[in-house]
Amino acid sequence: MKTITSFTVDHWKLLPGVYVSRKDCTGTDIVTTFDIRMTRPNFEPVMNTAEIHAIEHLGATFLRNHPKMGEKIVYFGPMGCRTGFYLILAGDYESADIVPLLKEMFTYMKDYEGDIPRLKCSYVFQSPRLVPNLTVYGNLRLVCNDNAEIARMLERVGLSDKADAYPVSLSGGQAQRVALARAFLYPSDVILMDEPF
Repeated sequence: MKTITSFTVDHWKLLPGVYVSRKDCTGTDIVTTFDIRMTRPNFEPVMNTAEIHAIEHLGATFLRNHPKMGEKIVYFGPMGCRTGFYLILAGDYESADIVPLLKEMFTYMKDYEGDIPRLKCSYVFQSPRLVPNLTVYGNLRLVCNDNAEIARMLERVGLSDKADAYPVSLSGGQAQRVALARAFLYPSDVILMDEPF
């Protein structure tokens, strides 16, 4: 199987910046995908959910309404690894070509005043991401103040007997079930899962 371009990049050395991720042909047209890397991959911290959500909505609004480039915007959205965004443009471009556009976009975001559309999301990551110095109950209490609901959820995920356990004492599967319980307890409109099983 042929290795895709991203596998040829050393992600331990990749720094924040604007990179051409790939160029694809659709018939006779070229589509350019940019990797707008805001933090280093494989290093914590990654971008927070609220910031990602705000940048996604404000950025897409600005780009799709841009007087010169709006019609060339195919997609703008976050990377699953939470280290930046993808921008896909119709046309053959290099990183230097879009720097002025990105500067305009971030200036628009900086100066924006008003409400940002909100969608309450729960996340389940590939790793459980539990707070190590809180018990299972304490981790669930971060998103839900209803003790009866927490007890019901622990029963649903088969961990009623682990409420007072700390994450370090859990198996990988148990820790992931706590992460799932946390996602289900959070009052969200949608649950996003990054290969949690």
